[in-house]
Amino acid sequence: MTEQHSNLQTLWLCETVRLREEQTGLLEDSEACRKARSAQGSLSERLQVRGLFLAKRDGLVTAMQHWLQGARLALWLLVFSAVLSGVVLAKAALSGPPEAINIFWALSGLIGLNLLSLLAWCLSMLFAKRTSSPLSQAWLWLSNKLARDAKSAQLAPALLVLLQRHHLLRWGLGRLLNGWWLITLSSALITLIMLLATRRYGFVWESTIVASETFISLVSSLGTPASWLGFGLPDSALIQQSGLTTAAGEQARHIWASWLLGTLLIYGILPRLVCSLLCEWRWRRGIQHLTFNGDDAVWQPLHERVQPSSERLGVVDAAPSALPSTQAGVQLNGQSAVILGIELDDSITWPPEHLASMSRELEPRALASRVLDMGVIDSREQRRQVLDKLSVQPPARLLIACNPQRSADRGTLNLIAELSRTAAATQVWLLEMPVATERLENWQEQLNELALPHGRSAPWAWLEQDSEQTQ
Repeated sequence: MTEQHSNLQTLWLCETVRLREEQTGLLEDSEACRKARSAQGSLSERLQVRGLFLAKRDGLVTAMQHWLQGARLALWLLVFSAVLSGVVLAKAALSGPPEAINIFWALSGLIGLNLLSLLAWCLSMLFAKRTSSPLSQAWLWLSNKLARDAKSAQLAPALLVLLQRHHLLRWGLGRLLNGWWLITLSSALITLIMLLATRRYGFVWESTIVASETFISLVSSLGTPASWLGFGLPDSALIQQSGLTTAAGEQARHIWASWLLGTLLIYGILPRLVCSLLCEWRWRRGIQHLTFNGDDAVWQPLHERVQPSSERLGVVDAAPSALPSTQAGVQLNGQSAVILGIELDDSITWPPEHLASMSRELEPRALASRVLDMGVIDSREQRRQVLDKLSVQPPARLLIACNPQRSADRGTLNLIAELSRTAAATQVWLLEMPVATERLENWQEQLNELALPHGRSAPWAWLEQDSEQTQ
C-alpha cells in the first residue's frame, strides 16, 4: 500500500487518523496493530503500517483522492481568477479620458495593492508562527466543497497540522499566494501591452502642493532599474512638460508607456517571481526531507500498541497458554496448511475425523507438516492468539470450519475476513449438518460478498496438496 502513495500522502493519511482518534478516542485497531507488530520494522514504520491500514479501512484513502481532485479544480479556478484580476487591474489603470491618463494613479492601481500584500506576507514570515491569507482559506474551502466527500473534511486540518509541524506550511501557502499574484501581474502586463498597442493614450501628472522637481526625482528613481533592461526613461523636460499639459507627440507617448511597463515589471512581477521561486525551492527541499518521526510526543500514546515495552527492551515474556487442539512445538511457515473452527457447538467433534485418522497413520511431526490444527476459536483471547500467530507466520492455505446452524452475524464474518487476510488462499467449510435453507442461503450470500470459496464438504485434497514439498 505504501508504494501507491507519496511520502507526503502517507504521512498525511497517518496524521488524519491521529486527529480522528484525538477527537473521538482510539479506533478499533486490533488487526491494524497486529499487522504493525508483524512488520518487524522500526517504531516509525510500524506506526505508518497501522495508520495506513486504518485509513484504507475507513475510506480515507478514497476521500484523499477526492480531496486532491477538488484541490486541483480549486487551483484552476484560482488561476482563472488571477487572469481575470490582471485584466481588471490593467483596464482600471488606464480608465478615464485616454488623452490624459494620470501616470501615478495608473502605476499605483497596477502595483499598489500587490506591494501591500507583499509587505504583509514578508512581515508574517518574520513574526507570525503560522501564516495564512484569505486566498489560502478560499482555496481550502473550495477544495473541501469540490471534493464532495464527507470524510474529506478531516483531511484539510490534518494536512495543515502536518505541514506546520514540519515547518512547511508557510512555504506551501507562500507558493499559492505569490503564484496567484505572479499570474495576476503577468496577466495585467499582457493586457496593458494589448491596450497600449490598440489605443492612443496620453499621460500626465497632476499635483497642487508637490513641486515638479519632486516628480522629476521620483520618476527618474523609479525608472532607472527598468532603463537598464531597455525600457524608456523620461527626461526632466518631458516630465515637466507632462505636468503642465498632455505631452504631445508619438515619442513622448512611447516613453511614458515604456516607463509604465518597466515599473510594473520591476516592482510588481520580479519581486513576486523571486518570492515564488524561493517558496518553491524551500517546499521541494522540505518535501524531500519529510520523514515520519515516531518519537514525536503526539505519537506517544500509540507506542505500546505497535511496539510493546517488552519488545523494545528485548525481554521475551512467557509464551501464552496453548489453544485447544493446537499441535505443540509446530512452527508455521509460508507453505503450511491450517485448519480451524469458529464457535462450534460442544456436540461437534473436533478435530474432524479425517485429521484424527491421519494422526493414527502418521507420526506427529509428519502430520503437522501436512495440516496444522489450530483448534476452535470460542473466546476473544483465543481469537487474538490465533491472529497473532497467523500474522507473524502466514500459511499458504487456510480452511475455516463454521457451524451453519448459527447466524452469519457481523462479528463472525469480520473474523472470517480478518483470518482470510493472513493466508495466501482461504476456503470456508460449512459443516454438513441439518440447517434451514434460508439460513444456509444467507451464509452463502455473505461469503460470496467476501469473495471466499465455500462448500458443505471439506476440501481435504486442496488442504493437503504439495505435502511432499512442505515436508
